[in-house]
Amino acid sequence: MSTIGLIDYGMGNLHSVQRAFERLGSRIQAVTTTEQMQGCDALVLPGVGAFDPAMQRLEQSGLAEGLQHWCRAGGALLGICLGLQLLFEGSDEGERRGLGLLQGHVAALPKQPGHPVPHMGWEPLQPRTPSPLLPPDGQPAWMYFVHSYAAVPSEPSCTTAAVTFGEHSITAAVWQERIGACQFHPEKSSLSGEAMLRRWLAWVDQQG
Repeated sequence: MSTIGLIDYGMGNLHSVQRAFERLGSRIQAVTTTEQMQGCDALVLPGVGAFDPAMQRLEQSGLAEGLQHWCRAGGALLGICLGLQLLFEGSDEGERRGLGLLQGHVAALPKQPGHPVPHMGWEPLQPRTPSPLLPPDGQPAWMYFVHSYAAVPSEPSCTTAAVTFGEHSITAAVWQERIGACQFHPEKSSLSGEAMLRRWLAWVDQQG
């Protein structure tokens, strides 16, 4: 069984994410310092809130540098919600630089009549490129979203799943090498979210 390091920087739905992984039998290690990443087989970066305060806390704690080193050394990472957005180079929401682990930026959701922001509710994923986050049979998985911003990767193949928002198709999940992330909340997405986390954990176990 893999040990999953849960990044705790004071801005995340930490308890619900932890419970979701524990229900699947995972060993969870709370990570508040770079040193605590040692011994983890993979890391999870959750997040709820605004981009700039989140980056400030990650930088002040040294976790930003730790995460960058972890991923550039080939470590496995899963970002959730704001955790996905922090992986990119920057966001329309703030002025701070992101972690820069994925090329691209985070843009505000387009304003459209009849489609309020934040975008909230259940939506089916639209598969793009294959990844461990998606059902292998290509069936649409319904996930729960709450967000006002979405990532715009520089490399289109980085988007493993999209979602429809009004007249637009926006990024729902990304995957590049050993970094994956989802804009939706798998821990709030019932059986579909549980299945996604189970697939990711199985992938982590296979990496050895």
